[in-house]
Order: sequence, then structure tokens, then C-alpha cells
Amino acid sequence: MNARRKNAADQAAPVETWRLRLYVAGQTPKSLQAFANLKRICEDHLERQYRIEVIDLLETPQLAKDDQILAIPTLVRKLPEPVRKIIGDLSNTERVLVGLNLISAAKTGA
Repeated sequence: MNARRKNAADQAAPVETWRLRLYVAGQTPKSLQAFANLKRICEDHLERQYRIEVIDLLETPQLAKDDQILAIPTLVRKLPEPVRKIIGDLSNTERVLVGLNLISAAKTGA
């Protein structure tokens, strides 16, 4: 009986959704790699509780100003707050996890 109540409570609890924005410039190999790496990291660590928005600055360059984008590709974690940014192709999974605050730098030995 207690297990059923716990299950119902777990299902009723709101799920926090991570809002991630990836800034790229066209479909360059580095941009495509950054998206593939981000997708893999999200699938492995965020359990479908994420939303990725890809912003191509070749199509909408004015959006770079909103998040103060100086280099690409850049990943911006909009939610949960605080906003965090990671520049590069996101190939260093450990660095990305620390940057997103999914693991602490102390756990990585950094």
C-alpha cells in the first residue's frame, strides 16, 4: 500500500524541464558535432526532462545579443537557473556535465 502511494506521489510531482539553447552558425561539422554531443548527454543524464532549441545565427543573428554570444557553438542553459554557458563542440562530456552543474568539479578531481 505504501509503495502505491509513493508511486502516485512520484507521478503527480512536477518534472523539472531543462531548457537548453544551442547557438550555431549553419550546419558546419563543428555545429553538427555539438548538437550530436548535446543530444547524447541529455539522453544519458536528463531522462527526457529537457528541451533543446537550436538557434542558427546565420538565419537569426539578432538572437546572439539576447544571450551575449561571442563564440559558436555555444550552449546556454536557460533553466534551471542560474543561466550557464559552455563554448565548444561539447565533446568533453565531463566538462559539459560540470558546466551544466549535473556533477560537481570535486567529483571529477578537477
